[in-house]
Amino acid sequence: MRPADWSEWCWADMCHDWIFEVLEDLRSYAVQNCLPATAAMADEALRVARAEVAQEDAGIGAAGRAPKGRPN
Repeated sequence: MRPADWSEWCWADMCHDWIFEVLEDLRSYAVQNCLPATAAMADEALRVARAEVAQEDAGIGAAGRAPKGRPN
């Protein structure tokens, strides 16, 4: 169930946590299975995601908009 007002839900600092967890899991899987290029790309994606969320939190990004895709 998702809240009626996405902007309030995102302020709970949980709106983007799931994507960080997915990227960290992907990176771990890649490292454990000798996939160094995949691990590096997952690490880069994680850095980019954290930077974008930080910008959004600072009011630079798309704060208040509903996330695209399926919320997990």
